[in-house]
Amino acid sequence: MNLIFVIPCFFLLVVLLALLGRWQERISRAHDERVRADIREAEERGTRRPLAQHPQIDAQSCIGCGSCIAACPEEGVLGLVDGIARVVHGARCIGHGRCAVACPVAAIQVGLGELARSPNLPILSPRFETTVPGMFVAGELGGFALIRVAVEQGTRAIEEIAREIGPRGGPRRMGDAVDVLIAGAGPAGLAASLKAVELGLSHLTIDQDDVGGTVRKYPRRKLTLTGPLEMPLHGRVKQEEFLKEELIEFWEKLIRNHGLRVRTGVRLVGIEGSPNAFVARTSAGPIAARRVVLALGRRGTPRRLDAPGEEQEKVLYQLLDAATYTGERILVVGGGDSAVEAATALGSQPGNVVTLSYRRSEFFRLKARNDERLRRFVKEGKVQTVLGSNVLRIDPGAVTLACGGAGGETTLTLKNDFVFVFAGGEPPYPLLRGMGVKFNGDEAPLAKEEEPEAVGAAT
Repeated sequence: MNLIFVIPCFFLLVVLLALLGRWQERISRAHDERVRADIREAEERGTRRPLAQHPQIDAQSCIGCGSCIAACPEEGVLGLVDGIARVVHGARCIGHGRCAVACPVAAIQVGLGELARSPNLPILSPRFETTVPGMFVAGELGGFALIRVAVEQGTRAIEEIAREIGPRGGPRRMGDAVDVLIAGAGPAGLAASLKAVELGLSHLTIDQDDVGGTVRKYPRRKLTLTGPLEMPLHGRVKQEEFLKEELIEFWEKLIRNHGLRVRTGVRLVGIEGSPNAFVARTSAGPIAARRVVLALGRRGTPRRLDAPGEEQEKVLYQLLDAATYTGERILVVGGGDSAVEAATALGSQPGNVVTLSYRRSEFFRLKARNDERLRRFVKEGKVQTVLGSNVLRIDPGAVTLACGGAGGETTLTLKNDFVFVFAGGEPPYPLLRGMGVKFNGDEAPLAKEEEPEAVGAAT
């Protein structure tokens, strides 16, 4: 009697399992097709190709668990296709490395890949030494735009220097020369300074601006993801994300607590000599050093528009506090995340009329949340975009744009009180080449920088 009921139930269970399997297969195919469509869109928009550090996936090891996708703080960088993780919008990656940490089978590592051979990167040894013996590079200048990596490289460079010149600086050969001159007081430079003190090396750290490097130029209260940090003399940093002001305060406290020798407002002009006999030419006079660490970053000085009227005080190259601008007619120039964040922040303030000018016909490598936010602000009328435009002239009460592509087919004149320019920076390539540092692209002209983003920029 029981067998009469068991057999039909068994076949019913088989049928249900088969239907469930087909349903799951259909869902999987639909998911894969959506990801493939995202990849095609990324290729069309030019956002699939990574700009710097990015996840590199070992397809043979990947088990398709999706942990990397869940861990990534940037939307759309990774996706699953046929059970294997794939890079979708590589340009959105800013190298947090959380995907690599989350992967249970170590199938992901974050690196530069082919970009390590970019003509815009200096040639470095595994010790971060340039082609000039005794001169090291740490941080963004080496290609990794991430605070955590900058700290690690600054620390490592000093360790290598200490091995070369001996404990506590070894015998002095140059009078008042410091063991190491560190150019740049951002995360890489500060980590190098701390490590120098820890290892007993005399040091001097200089920066043409102020402590914090690019981070100090972030807008007020911008959230910065640092990832896990191990700072020399301090140990592990408990926080992995800071508001801009909190991070600057933390760094300034380290400088005070550990007696770092940091001189701000000092611009590096050039370096001559050789190990144990380097002489740096600076705006404050010559500095003698046995070794040099270049932690300059890649943005250098802000890139100018070279438009008539750009010298006016109303033309600015950073936005520190959007709340100080209300009831103004504002033009923002640029197409990267910094420009969009500035335009939407200004568009949020009462009474502002904000226009965003970008030379390309579309925005092609924005972080997903910035892309969505900009679309919403345009729809709500808080920001107007003028694509395919260039600033032709800046007048006291107006600004004129050339529209319609290269050369401009038409002009558009807008009433204007302020112009914010986010066209990237002029990288310090000529400065480094003048010191004798060679780049990957020395056999060909260096490629033009495409509006580089800031170290560790994440909102």
